[in-house]
Amino acid sequence: MTQTILVVEDDAKIVNLLRLYLEREGFRVIAAGDGQSALEAAERATPALVILDLMLPQMDGIEVCRRLRASSDVSILMLTARVDEVDKLLGLSMGADDYVTKPFSPREVVARVRTILRRTAREPRQKVLQRGELRMDLDRHRVEAEGQEVILTPVEFRLLQALLQAPEHVFTRDALLNFIYANHEAAVVDRTIDVHIGKLREKLGDDPAQPRYIATVRGLGYKLL
Repeated sequence: MTQTILVVEDDAKIVNLLRLYLEREGFRVIAAGDGQSALEAAERATPALVILDLMLPQMDGIEVCRRLRASSDVSILMLTARVDEVDKLLGLSMGADDYVTKPFSPREVVARVRTILRRTAREPRQKVLQRGELRMDLDRHRVEAEGQEVILTPVEFRLLQALLQAPEHVFTRDALLNFIYANHEAAVVDRTIDVHIGKLREKLGDDPAQPRYIATVRGLGYKLL
């Protein structure tokens, strides 16, 4: 059965190049030039994989990735012209399966596509994130600590999700802000994260002086123990 690849990219030359190489490998290719068109195409065509540019007009790739992942298990390969590790981590934290940095070899993209499709065919996407006594069910939007349900706001839930998806990784405040407020127009200061972390710790019963879950890395940010 021919698998469909959705290429979300506003540069027609890149779209045509990827189409050429992917169709040569037997894939069916459809394209979208902006985020909203991408979401509509994904719903209409149910692709096996989405190649998603990070920099898109109107709605950026991070927001498209978040919306796709909220309603679908479709595999996502992110294209980015940015070299900052935070941007790559942000995309992966949002649910992307892998990323390729521009400029790229189209052969590399095809190889990454095949690798992702083979892996996801064998492994169901993770629906539950767990670290010790901390458990997050993404489908049910439920969090438990030591077997007891913890009621979180949407922002607190996304903040904890970022930490759970990369345990022991040190997140800067800026990286966490980008994860929570991607495509957000309001001015947000980095100390907002300190407030959210404080409330999250309180709900989890976590003592910042002797943390069980969330540790402060002085001068840098936060990490999940």
